Parts: sequence; C-alpha cells; structure tokens
Amino acid sequence: MKAEARAIGNAAAAPPAESYGKQRAAAMNQAGFDAALAEISSWPGYAATPLQPLDALARQLGLASLWYKDERGRFGLGSFKALGGAYAVANVLRKKVMAARGLSGITSQQLLSGAFADIVRGATVTCATDGNHGRSVAWGAQLFGCRCVIFVHEHVSTGRRDAIAKYGAEVREVKGNYDDAVRHAAATAKANGWTVVSDTSYPGYRDIPLDVMHGYGVMAAEVARKMPGGEPPTHVFAQAGVGALAAAVCASFWLHWGERRPRFVVVEPLHADCVYRSLEAGRPVVVGGTLDTVMAGLACGEVSELAWEILHGGANVAVALDDAYALEAMKLLANPLAGDPAIVAGETGGAGLGALLAARDHPDIRAVLELDERSRVLLLGSEGDTDPAIYREVVGRTAAEVLA
Repeated sequence: MKAEARAIGNAAAAPPAESYGKQRAAAMNQAGFDAALAEISSWPGYAATPLQPLDALARQLGLASLWYKDERGRFGLGSFKALGGAYAVANVLRKKVMAARGLSGITSQQLLSGAFADIVRGATVTCATDGNHGRSVAWGAQLFGCRCVIFVHEHVSTGRRDAIAKYGAEVREVKGNYDDAVRHAAATAKANGWTVVSDTSYPGYRDIPLDVMHGYGVMAAEVARKMPGGEPPTHVFAQAGVGALAAAVCASFWLHWGERRPRFVVVEPLHADCVYRSLEAGRPVVVGGTLDTVMAGLACGEVSELAWEILHGGANVAVALDDAYALEAMKLLANPLAGDPAIVAGETGGAGLGALLAARDHPDIRAVLELDERSRVLLLGSEGDTDPAIYREVVGRTAAEVLA
C-alpha cells in the first residue's frame, strides 16, 4: 500500500522573470553570502562536500539526471548545520571583542589564535535544537573558546544529546516540543545575559538567524560551482524545519541564476508541515502538537520569519511526507542501483529523495512537481548518520559497513 503524501503548488510563487528585488535583499543578500564563504572557507578542516550523481536512480525514476549534495562529512559534524551555527557564534564573538576593544573589525582567524581569549571566555551562547543545530553551536563554542548551553525537547534522542555534549556544551531538557524549547531558551538567555544563536527568527530577533542562513549559503555556492557546464538544475528539493536551509538555498540560487533558477520544492513531514500550511494559507501558520516524526531535524511547527520572507514567493511547491518515504530513501541510498555510489543519509537527509519516491507512487504529486524525463533534479543531503544507533536500526548496517 502506498504511504501517504500530499503536494501543493504555491499560488504566490514569483514568476521566473521576477528579480530577487530590494525587499528580499534587505535581508539575505550576496554580500552576506560572500562574507560567510570567505570566513568559513578559512577555518581548519574546510572542504567542499561532494555532489554525487545518481544516474541509475534517475533513469528508474524517469528523470534526465539526479544529484545528491552529501553533507555527511561537513567539518566532522555529520550535517550542513556546521555552516550556520558555528559561523553565527564566530560573528557574536567578533562583535563582543570589537565592542570591548574598540576595534573596527577582526576575523575568525584572530579568534582562533586565542588573542582575545579573556573576552571570549566570558561569553555564553545558547539555543534550542532537535539535534544538528545545537551540535553546530556547541562545536563553534568549543572551536572559538566560549561557554555553551543547549536546550533539547523531551523527544530528542540520547544519541543526539550525547553528540552535543561531546563538544563541551551543557545540555538541558525542556518539556514539550521544539517550539517550546525555543521559547525557553530565549527566556533563560534573557535572564542570564546569554546570547541566543538560533536558526529561527521572530519579531525583534533577526540578525543572528540571518548569519546562520548566510552560512548555509556556502552549500549553495559549492553546488553552483560543481553543476556540469554551470547549468542550473530544473528542480531543487529542500527539506524545511523552520525553513532556514530552504530559504538560504532558494535565495542563493535566485541571486546566482536569476530567471534560470530552479523550480523550488520544500519537503516536510506530514505532521510538522508549517511551511506547507503557510503556503496554502498565504500567511504563516503554526502547527501544534507533538510534531512526531522520525525526521527529527524537521520536527518544527513555526516557520522562521526570515525564511517566510524568501519562501512565500520563492517556493513553487510544498510536499508533506509520511515517515515511510524518508526511511525508504535511507535504505535506497545505502543500497544503490548498479553504478550509483552508496550514500549514508539520516532520516532528515533522505527527505528530498522521499518526495521523489512519493511522486513515483502518486501521479498527482508528480504532476504538481512538473517532473518528466527532461528534469535535472538536485537533492540536499542535509545529514548523514547523526544518530548512529537509529541509522543502524533503519538500514541494518553501520555507516562504515554501508560505505565499505
């Protein structure tokens, strides 16, 4: 029996000829993306992650080509989140040093040198997380030398909590869901004079999430450099929790390719589909409840204010998936068709391929997506085995066994 999935076209989607425009650029812009790339590419261990062609799978799914941007190796953290949280931590600390010393500008390399350790050690950064963003903030805090406290909701797995604590962060549990943890982190930070480094924005809190999103744009810049012949894909499938990754990639590709930009598809779990419901309503809609899904990184019920400013015109389609499709995608990537590489993808990392599998099963979804044998599709492999125990349970093998 087919698993459940649904798709909706965005009635407010901007036509291809519409320029990115001053209003969007007032938030996310090329200067911000360029600054993030310059800083992040200077960090120890930086390397562009691979863009894997999946030619055999493309043929089976009736597509011209299929690429998978594999973020598992990013700075050893297992996900794309390393690009955002740690970059925002660096910027928070740079600003604190500049204010304390009366300097007009310093680089993250100067932070790494330890020259301002006396100031950096006195700072505390914090956030709420489903796992991956908190790991990035904790890693950034350890890398640059400040204190870190991370709030997780009660449904975050032990493996993901331990991975955060490994980087020296204090991990605290909050009753409720992700959005409850976001509110608790903000209140605790205000009471203690800490700095919230969140990937979601809300009224009065934009600058730091904007740094996070500009950091995510590094992934889009790497894709643009690697696409064969410099040609854009026809379709991009981007998973959305609060929408920060999706909006960053959408904005970056819009700025880079203009009217040739890809058709942009947002993918979410069936029961945590805040972007889907917001596009459907034409305004931000909050999804409540436990937001229960195996796609842990997407268990979010409120779209980020900044993300909405990009996605309400930049997204063409939203797809909401049953968990079964994400799990099938994980197994399919681990057990590839002849000629395709084996790929280790976590539950969230498989979401884009899950949407393609839903389109395979549901002709109405394929029609809404406008997929055919000429389609060149990009999937954002946002995470690898970020919880190795869950990965082994789903796939039946460890990541090392899959890649061997």
